[in-house]
Amino acid sequence: MSAAIPPQSGRLLLVDDEPQILRALTPALNAGGFEVETATTGESAIARMAAEPCDVVILDLGLPDMDGKEVIRRIRDWSETPIIVLSARDLEQEKIDALDLGADDFVNKPVGVGELLARVRASLRGRERRFAASAILRTGDLEVDFAARQVRILGEEVRLTPREYDLLRTLARHAGRVVTHRQIISAVWGAGAMVDAQFVRVLVGQLRQKIEAEPSAPRNLLTEPGVGYRLRAEDAD
Repeated sequence: MSAAIPPQSGRLLLVDDEPQILRALTPALNAGGFEVETATTGESAIARMAAEPCDVVILDLGLPDMDGKEVIRRIRDWSETPIIVLSARDLEQEKIDALDLGADDFVNKPVGVGELLARVRASLRGRERRFAASAILRTGDLEVDFAARQVRILGEEVRLTPREYDLLRTLARHAGRVVTHRQIISAVWGAGAMVDAQFVRVLVGQLRQKIEAEPSAPRNLLTEPGVGYRLRAEDAD
């Protein structure tokens, strides 16, 4: 009898410039239920995350173009995706610096695949708990109840289409941070969807008609010209 294939657990970005590490870990992580993307430099890792965010990042610190801690810092400017550092550096200060910058875990090389997968699952559970703990976001007169999938303005429920809700949820999960057009397309239409940015602008316009007192002068859903959109984070829980 063949071994059962684990259910898909999400997309994972493996960042390491050592080909033998990529060759060893990629099939093992696939077998653990993850769709694996790889990057060998810090810049390519950041670009890949910006274009099509993954559910978790496994990151080496010793990259050819920049220190991995800089990758952590830059990703944390706009994303809460779990980051697990996998490094041969075993100095305590390296671990402290990486964790202070926003890494979720630090694993020393070499590591067994079973342990690495366990740490990945733990990081994903931690993210789910953080989301559950902040089930309601309030900013100004807007309230988003993630658990109930309800949106209220001044206490009155607002009816949204599924795509309007997915757009608002994506912006709300990154409240106060810019969300790019490509990130929105991935979240609303699906990873890899070939959707023009004009569709995003139309959807934003529809959502503003429902959540803004003056859609032509929005106070909650703000435009970052040429980049994307940002939900105002004032009074966010």
